[in-house]
Amino acid sequence: MITIVSGTNRPGSNTQKVAKAYFQLLKDVHVDCKLLSLETYTVHTRNVDFEHMEKEFLIPAQKFIFVFPEYHGSFPGILKLMIDNSDVPKCYHNKKVLLTGVSSGRAGNLRGMEHLTGSFMHMKMIVHPNRLPISLVDKLQHTNDVLTDENTLILIKDQVQAFLTF
Repeated sequence: MITIVSGTNRPGSNTQKVAKAYFQLLKDVHVDCKLLSLETYTVHTRNVDFEHMEKEFLIPAQKFIFVFPEYHGSFPGILKLMIDNSDVPKCYHNKKVLLTGVSSGRAGNLRGMEHLTGSFMHMKMIVHPNRLPISLVDKLQHTNDVLTDENTLILIKDQVQAFLTF
Protein backbone atom coordinates (compact mmCIF):
# COMPACT_ATOMS: atom_id res chain seq x y z
CA MET A 1 0.00 0.00 0.00
CA ILE A 2 1.18 3.51 -0.86
CA THR A 3 0.27 6.47 1.31
CA ILE A 4 0.25 9.86 -0.38
CA VAL A 5 0.78 12.67 2.10
CA SER A 6 -0.49 16.15 1.25
CA GLY A 7 1.98 18.01 3.44
CA THR A 8 0.12 21.16 4.44
CA ASN A 9 -2.88 21.95 6.56
CA ARG A 10 -3.93 25.00 4.53
CA PRO A 11 -7.46 24.51 3.19
CA GLY A 12 -7.88 24.46 -0.58
CA SER A 13 -4.14 24.30 -1.24
CA ASN A 14 -2.48 23.62 -4.56
CA THR A 15 -0.58 20.89 -2.73
CA GLN A 16 -3.83 19.03 -2.18
CA LYS A 17 -4.70 19.33 -5.89
CA VAL A 18 -1.35 17.82 -6.87
CA ALA A 19 -1.69 15.06 -4.23
CA LYS A 20 -5.11 14.21 -5.65
CA ALA A 21 -3.52 13.83 -9.10
CA TYR A 22 -1.11 11.24 -7.68
CA PHE A 23 -3.99 9.47 -5.94
CA GLN A 24 -6.07 9.31 -9.12
CA LEU A 25 -3.14 8.13 -11.20
CA LEU A 26 -2.44 5.28 -8.80
CA LYS A 27 -6.12 4.35 -8.63
CA ASP A 28 -6.27 4.30 -12.45
CA VAL A 29 -3.51 1.67 -12.54
CA HIS A 30 -5.13 -0.31 -9.67
CA VAL A 31 -2.52 0.40 -7.01
CA ASP A 32 -3.70 0.18 -3.41
CA CYS A 33 -3.26 3.70 -2.05
CA LYS A 34 -4.57 6.17 0.48
CA LEU A 35 -4.46 9.95 0.57
CA LEU A 36 -3.57 11.53 3.89
CA SER A 37 -4.36 15.23 3.98
CA LEU A 38 -2.96 17.22 6.87
CA GLU A 39 -6.03 19.44 6.46
CA THR A 40 -8.07 16.60 7.93
CA TYR A 41 -6.04 15.54 10.96
CA THR A 42 -4.63 17.38 13.94
CA VAL A 43 -0.99 16.38 14.14
CA HIS A 44 0.29 18.93 16.67
CA THR A 45 0.23 16.39 19.50
CA ARG A 46 0.28 12.66 19.83
CA ASN A 47 -3.20 11.72 21.03
CA VAL A 48 -5.89 9.12 20.27
CA ASP A 49 -6.81 10.77 16.94
CA PHE A 50 -3.17 10.96 15.91
CA GLU A 51 -2.62 7.31 16.76
CA HIS A 52 -5.69 6.37 14.72
CA MET A 53 -4.29 8.30 11.73
CA GLU A 54 -0.90 6.67 12.23
CA LYS A 55 -2.43 3.17 12.28
CA GLU A 56 -4.54 3.84 9.19
CA PHE A 57 -2.07 5.69 6.97
CA LEU A 58 1.52 5.52 8.19
CA ILE A 59 2.26 2.14 9.75
CA PRO A 60 0.66 -0.03 7.01
CA ALA A 61 2.25 1.91 4.15
CA GLN A 62 4.97 0.09 2.27
CA LYS A 63 5.82 3.22 0.31
CA PHE A 64 5.09 6.93 0.62
CA ILE A 65 4.62 9.82 -1.74
CA PHE A 66 5.06 13.18 -0.03
CA VAL A 67 3.71 16.23 -1.85
CA PHE A 68 4.54 19.41 0.02
CA PRO A 69 4.80 23.14 -0.55
CA GLU A 70 7.67 25.49 0.06
CA TYR A 71 7.34 27.30 3.36
CA HIS A 72 10.10 29.82 4.05
CA GLY A 73 12.65 28.00 1.92
CA SER A 74 11.92 24.55 3.34
CA PHE A 75 8.95 22.32 4.11
CA PRO A 76 5.93 23.09 6.33
CA GLY A 77 6.21 22.93 10.10
CA ILE A 78 2.96 20.97 10.27
CA LEU A 79 4.63 18.21 8.24
CA LYS A 80 7.59 18.25 10.63
CA LEU A 81 5.19 17.98 13.59
CA MET A 82 3.49 14.96 12.02
CA ILE A 83 6.83 13.25 11.52
CA ASP A 84 8.09 14.18 15.00
CA ASN A 85 4.95 12.85 16.68
CA SER A 86 5.07 9.58 14.75
CA ASP A 87 6.53 6.33 15.96
CA VAL A 88 9.43 6.66 13.54
CA PRO A 89 10.67 3.04 13.54
CA LYS A 90 7.16 1.65 12.95
CA CYS A 91 6.12 4.29 10.43
CA TYR A 92 9.21 5.01 8.37
CA HIS A 93 12.22 2.71 8.85
CA ASN A 94 13.28 0.93 5.64
CA LYS A 95 10.32 2.25 3.64
CA LYS A 96 10.59 3.85 0.24
CA VAL A 97 9.57 7.43 -0.38
CA LEU A 98 8.97 9.66 -3.39
CA LEU A 99 9.13 13.45 -3.01
CA THR A 100 7.33 16.18 -4.92
CA GLY A 101 7.82 19.81 -4.04
CA VAL A 102 5.36 22.50 -5.12
CA SER A 103 5.93 26.20 -5.20
CA SER A 104 4.46 29.33 -6.71
CA GLY A 105 8.08 30.33 -7.35
CA ARG A 106 10.41 29.02 -10.01
CA ALA A 107 12.38 26.40 -8.06
CA GLY A 108 9.56 24.01 -7.15
CA ASN A 109 10.74 23.73 -3.55
CA LEU A 110 14.10 22.20 -4.41
CA ARG A 111 15.54 23.34 -1.08
CA GLY A 112 12.64 21.86 0.90
CA MET A 113 12.99 18.54 -0.91
CA GLU A 114 16.70 18.53 -0.04
CA HIS A 115 15.94 19.23 3.63
CA LEU A 116 13.30 16.50 3.80
CA THR A 117 15.59 14.06 1.96
CA GLY A 118 18.20 14.50 4.67
CA SER A 119 15.62 13.93 7.41
CA PHE A 120 14.20 10.84 5.72
CA MET A 121 17.61 9.32 5.18
CA HIS A 122 18.35 9.90 8.87
CA MET A 123 15.11 8.03 9.61
CA LYS A 124 16.40 5.07 7.54
CA MET A 125 14.07 5.69 4.59
CA ILE A 126 15.01 4.99 0.99
CA VAL A 127 14.47 8.13 -1.09
CA HIS A 128 13.74 7.73 -4.80
CA PRO A 129 16.20 9.83 -6.84
CA ASN A 130 13.52 11.34 -9.12
CA ARG A 131 12.34 14.16 -6.87
CA LEU A 132 9.91 16.30 -8.84
CA PRO A 133 9.91 20.09 -8.37
CA ILE A 134 6.64 21.60 -9.61
CA SER A 135 7.15 25.33 -10.15
CA LEU A 136 4.51 28.01 -10.64
CA VAL A 137 1.91 25.60 -9.27
CA ASP A 138 -0.59 28.42 -8.88
CA LYS A 139 -0.44 29.03 -12.66
CA LEU A 140 -1.07 25.42 -13.68
CA GLN A 141 -4.41 24.48 -15.14
CA HIS A 142 -6.97 23.12 -12.64
CA THR A 143 -10.55 22.04 -13.11
CA ASN A 144 -12.81 21.53 -10.08
CA ASP A 145 -9.80 21.49 -7.70
CA VAL A 146 -8.07 18.84 -9.79
CA LEU A 147 -4.76 19.36 -11.56
CA THR A 148 -5.34 19.11 -15.31
CA ASP A 149 -2.10 20.58 -16.68
CA GLU A 150 -1.05 17.95 -19.25
CA ASN A 151 2.70 18.53 -19.14
CA THR A 152 2.78 18.27 -15.36
CA LEU A 153 0.60 15.15 -15.41
CA ILE A 154 3.04 13.52 -17.86
CA LEU A 155 5.95 14.26 -15.49
CA ILE A 156 4.00 12.85 -12.55
CA LYS A 157 3.07 9.73 -14.51
CA ASP A 158 6.70 9.09 -15.50
CA GLN A 159 7.85 9.65 -11.92
CA VAL A 160 5.21 7.28 -10.51
CA GLN A 161 5.98 4.55 -13.06
CA ALA A 162 9.62 4.60 -11.99
CA PHE A 163 8.63 4.57 -8.31
CA LEU A 164 6.32 1.58 -8.68
CA THR A 165 9.25 -0.61 -9.76
CA PHE A 166 11.65 0.92 -7.19
